[in-house]
Amino acid sequence: MATTLFISDLHLDASRPATTRALGQFLQHHRHCSQLYILGDLFETWLGDDDRSPLIAEVVTLLRAFTRGGAGLHILGGNRDFLLGQGFCQQVGARLLTEPTLIDLHGVPTLLLHGDSLCTADGDYQAFRQRVRDPQWQADLLRLPLAQRRVMAANLRAQSREANSMKSADIMDVTASEVSRQMDAHGVRQLIHGHTHRPARHESADGLRWVLGAWEEQGWYIRAGHGAMELISFDISDI
Repeated sequence: MATTLFISDLHLDASRPATTRALGQFLQHHRHCSQLYILGDLFETWLGDDDRSPLIAEVVTLLRAFTRGGAGLHILGGNRDFLLGQGFCQQVGARLLTEPTLIDLHGVPTLLLHGDSLCTADGDYQAFRQRVRDPQWQADLLRLPLAQRRVMAANLRAQSREANSMKSADIMDVTASEVSRQMDAHGVRQLIHGHTHRPARHESADGLRWVLGAWEEQGWYIRAGHGAMELISFDISDI
């Protein structure tokens, strides 16, 4: 039976090697799946496809081995790795997705998002998101030396941590009206996203909303086959 998998929010970083090991084990264990979708924030930081850090080289090796085994790989940029581009995807044999992406998931029209666009109550973040998603802003940034981009990214992360520490938990979650609007606009009754780090299956009048969890103490993925779909966790500390 064809199996489709979804993951997000691994936030891979050199300071957290256990998560990279967990990804390698996950890819090996699921090498016979038909499709894998990564819905944003694969990396904690992405400075551009010209970054050649040891971590990125390791991940490229893992993903390239996975796709060479025959599985399809699809990658969506998140709020941490929105600069991830075609160069990286070509290296690993993946298809770069644009947001939102609509797929036929075993006969069910399904909308895929990273999830940050659904958090409309956080006006400051949405203004920031609009700025950094602008193609001209990104092109100007990518023309800067890699070392300068690295400093800028560290500053942005520090500012983000400080800003988030002063926000309520609710303001950083999705807005129900925006979920409804997106599902209605695309004519779907199923939505899959990450970003909020609140793994769950939500059922409402709009349909089903599946939320992927971040890979922290536990890893999370969604497994979908014909007539069956489940949200699964596993213990990263065991890997």
